[in-house]
Amino acid sequence: MMDLLIELFSEEIPARMQPRAREDLKRLITDGLVDAGLTYASAGAFSTPRRLALAVEGLTAESKPVREERKGPRTDAPEKAIEGFLRSTGLTLDQLERRPEKKGEVFFAVIEKPGRKAAEIVAAVLEATIRDFPWPKSMRWGSGSLRWVRPLHSIIAILSDEASAQVVPLTVDGIEAGDTTRGHRFMAPDAFRVTGFDDYAAKLRRAKVMLDPAERESAIRQEAANLAFARGWEIVPDEGLMTELAGLVEWPVPLMGVIEERFLDLPPEVLQTSMKEHQKFLSARNPRTGRIEGYVTVANIETPDGGATILAGNQRVLAARLSDAAFFWENDLREARAGMQAWAEGLKSVTFHAKLGSQADRVDRIAALAREIAPAVGADPDQAEQAAKVAKLDLRSAMVGEFPELQGTMGRYYAQAAGLPQAVADAARDHYSPLGPSDEVPSAPVSVAVALADKLDTLTGFWLYGEKPTGSKDPFALRRAALGVIRLILEHEFRVALFDTLKKGTTPHLRRPVAAHDTNSLSWQDIDNLLSALNERIAANERPVVENPEQLRALPDLIQQAKNADIISVSDALKAARDALSELRTSGESESDLLAFLHDRLKVHLRDQGIRHDVIDAVLAMPGSDDLTLVVRRATALNGMLGSEDGPNLLQGLKRAANILAQAEEKDGVEYSFGADPKFAETDEERALFAALDAAEPKIAAAMRAEDFPAAMSAIAALRAPIDAFFEAVQVNTDNPVVRRNRLNLLSRIREAGRLIADFGRIEG
Repeated sequence: MMDLLIELFSEEIPARMQPRAREDLKRLITDGLVDAGLTYASAGAFSTPRRLALAVEGLTAESKPVREERKGPRTDAPEKAIEGFLRSTGLTLDQLERRPEKKGEVFFAVIEKPGRKAAEIVAAVLEATIRDFPWPKSMRWGSGSLRWVRPLHSIIAILSDEASAQVVPLTVDGIEAGDTTRGHRFMAPDAFRVTGFDDYAAKLRRAKVMLDPAERESAIRQEAANLAFARGWEIVPDEGLMTELAGLVEWPVPLMGVIEERFLDLPPEVLQTSMKEHQKFLSARNPRTGRIEGYVTVANIETPDGGATILAGNQRVLAARLSDAAFFWENDLREARAGMQAWAEGLKSVTFHAKLGSQADRVDRIAALAREIAPAVGADPDQAEQAAKVAKLDLRSAMVGEFPELQGTMGRYYAQAAGLPQAVADAARDHYSPLGPSDEVPSAPVSVAVALADKLDTLTGFWLYGEKPTGSKDPFALRRAALGVIRLILEHEFRVALFDTLKKGTTPHLRRPVAAHDTNSLSWQDIDNLLSALNERIAANERPVVENPEQLRALPDLIQQAKNADIISVSDALKAARDALSELRTSGESESDLLAFLHDRLKVHLRDQGIRHDVIDAVLAMPGSDDLTLVVRRATALNGMLGSEDGPNLLQGLKRAANILAQAEEKDGVEYSFGADPKFAETDEERALFAALDAAEPKIAAAMRAEDFPAAMSAIAALRAPIDAFFEAVQVNTDNPVVRRNRLNLLSRIREAGRLIADFGRIEG
């Protein structure tokens, strides 16, 4: 067994690319080795800003010989067919074997491939990996053709065992593989030789390089916490930044700095964001004041003065950055205290989407919808409307212009500065949430109302114009918005008639005036097409949306007059046609389609909670499927019942009853839905089933009315034993027509008992 060490040494690799590069290097090399016939025990990939490394242990010394037999054409096949087979195998005619088959003599090629040494295989796999490495971005340098993320300087490729180590013979674009690398760029820049991974890792550490990114991250985390603790502070958690810092340095040296007093009144989110985005600083918070008062910068070098010079330079740059932030903050506060009217006016010139109007249009729609939703979520309608009107105003602030990720956060500060109620200010911050499956859901009623309105406006608007997610493409994050709606409703158990709410969200879009289009370049043929489209929509009784219905009714004559007598110009005719035709929309269909989309996202959301998709389908087929809280309560109870001891057998009995009924109704051309009478029962099992249904049906109906779904499941589960006994003892399709009809009507009672709860026919199994 052998061990393999690979290092690809280059200029600095961007930190964000290193995790994926490690995985790609490991995957490409190990897959290539296995495909070539080698096996290995384990592999580990590492990275620093200047190198990618891979250690493979327990690698076989050579691949095994391979003998492959390939069947060819018959010996009397056309010459071209035989020549093609020879080309594919690389053999000559005299090297083929002739073997008798049932349909005649056939050529066989026996291809024997000898085993190859590991060094030969590693060289081929490593060269292919380097040349085809999937960097998100790469570059060429000098006169070579090789592409790499940054100029590649050297390659280590060493195969070793207990006795010796050898360099794999390999040259890639003039770079010859060897056994030499370099340490830290400044503290240990000289080259040194290595013989294997253990030697490599040990010498790198002596050369001031921590090879393992997890070790560097742990060192940064621990030392930063120690520095903060010494001052009575704590590090603000930021896992993403911590990982990025580990990818920026080879020898992490955390240093603690203090923020100048003049900047401490800035909102902590501003300080944290500015330091993170501009300088990659970790923020240190004083738990006694709640303010961010310090920072940790991670240097890549140890200095004789303990980092004082580095900190001084960072302090100057930080002061300049925070001065900008303070300037933005002070100007924004003046505007907020003045009522933010300039920001509201500015939103009119900011396009949200070409088909959905400006941000101001959007704010008006969200405010109206938030007011409608407020009672259902326990919010004050006036505050919900007010919060919606101010929630987007910070988009025009200087601070959010500089740091877009602070939208909402700054909105809360500005609403507070404007003297608005705290619930309104909190809604400005919280209405974007939840942003994903792990994000917290707002709990304050006003925040919930605005958050729901915001997401529903987005969904109804894009849905109305056909901008739906397709496959993996979702440019407007509509799946995330749908999941947000679902979580907002379910986690607070709100009872919302979602279809009506979607209609309320769609209506403002239908009433919005259509934006102007350039019509001067269109021809009379275009007018003919528009006129045909209009007539088809009117004939189908669809409801076009225009500002002036009278104009719509007069439009066909208007266009015809323009064509025949040039009473109006082409552009005027098309301008009139534009409002009626270019954005024809109808209500109802869009909401139904969007509700189905929300149901699909609900299934995905509940799958992780162990609720089967077919159970959801069975419940969605019932009335009230637009009440998501009701759907989930039903589905949870039904899922639990089906997982009980009685569940599978009860399901089988219900489905069997439904199937027998469906077949009989199709054959007889009648519906068996009433008239079951116990006096026609011939067996004890029939009479027992009558009695069980008499007892269960009112219990199920009462429990469903009271939304006591566990009780409903318990009541229908009681039917399991009498249904099983009935099917074991009774022949439904008996020769006696009266008895047969009575038994079919009895099965109808079983079917209807199930339908009180769910459409059991949709449940698999």
